[in-house]
Amino acid sequence: MDFDLTEEQRLLKDSIDGLLTDSYDFESRKKYMKEKGGWSKAVWGKLAEQGLLGLPFAEADGGFGGGGVETMIVMEALGKALVLEPYLATVVIGGGFLRHAGTDAQKAAHVPGIVDGSKTLAFAQLEKNSRYDLFDVATTAKKKGDGWVIDGEKFVVLNGENADTLIVTARTTGDRRDKTGIGVFLVPANAKGITKKSYPTQDGLHAADITFTGVEVGSDAAIGNPDDSLALIERVVDEARVALCAEAVGLMDESLKTTVEYIKTRKQFGVAIGSFQSLQHRASDMFVAAEQARSMSMFATMASDFQDARERSNAIAAAKVQIGKSLKFVGQQAIQLHGGIGMTMEAKIGHYFKRLTMIENTFGDTDYHQRRVADGGGLI
Repeated sequence: MDFDLTEEQRLLKDSIDGLLTDSYDFESRKKYMKEKGGWSKAVWGKLAEQGLLGLPFAEADGGFGGGGVETMIVMEALGKALVLEPYLATVVIGGGFLRHAGTDAQKAAHVPGIVDGSKTLAFAQLEKNSRYDLFDVATTAKKKGDGWVIDGEKFVVLNGENADTLIVTARTTGDRRDKTGIGVFLVPANAKGITKKSYPTQDGLHAADITFTGVEVGSDAAIGNPDDSLALIERVVDEARVALCAEAVGLMDESLKTTVEYIKTRKQFGVAIGSFQSLQHRASDMFVAAEQARSMSMFATMASDFQDARERSNAIAAAKVQIGKSLKFVGQQAIQLHGGIGMTMEAKIGHYFKRLTMIENTFGDTDYHQRRVADGGGLI
């Protein structure tokens, strides 16, 4: 595999790195956290102006025809800057459903708004007892005339507070843990019967618990086959896992850089603690762990295009395992080398570790994916 970036990809990397360097220092991030919904509409507009929100969509749909590598470049940069804006929820996940299974009418209704920054999405999938099983769906969608009536509860919906449209998994037939009978529906966030409880998460993002009570949507709300969409959900979530791997690499890069800078300036016994050989060895081990994660992130990016679902799932699960191991090591070492200051809200290194920890637990933790790899990457 050729992992060298093309000229266009290098320009993309330079472009987003430059934008975030100008707009997203740590002090600015703390201000953005206090805005409604916990992120900056102005920064979101700048991402739209540079074409980053339309990156993965086909040119025919108003996008720029980017692929997995382009998304990896963007997510890595967003990780380095510790960005709060809902790129994952809107562009990667929401956009993924529309790209893979949306009708022309659905794309026309939603993609232009995503591309120009006027619309955000949220994926309402997690339920009280579902853990990491995508097929464990108790929320129901029952036929009413030509449309559907949705009832149920979803938890920890990222960007659920601000999203204009919710992408909801719901069961149309069968029992709670059946792998068939699952549909995906586009639901206006302001639809009658929706109630939300919003809150900040540990990493500074915002999520919402959402209750659907007799929420009525039209026949055009279903994305794909409303009776058999598990394969679609698994594919889009696999792409989200790949994006999270790339984000984690960016976070680890910045954690390592910040830690090395700190030990070069922090003095003990009259000398910089970075001069102590044991701490140099720790920094070297952090570098190795981060590079291992980078390699697996690149592999997962290539694997996201595999047509064989089991092969794709196995490769991405393996990447999530390595990412989980690396981020835990890099994050913990960064905190320990900073000492007590690393535990404070004023030091950015603690915020990086919080985001890394949340990534490890999003769409399956290390133990979960290790079991998947052991089972042959099975769609379990």
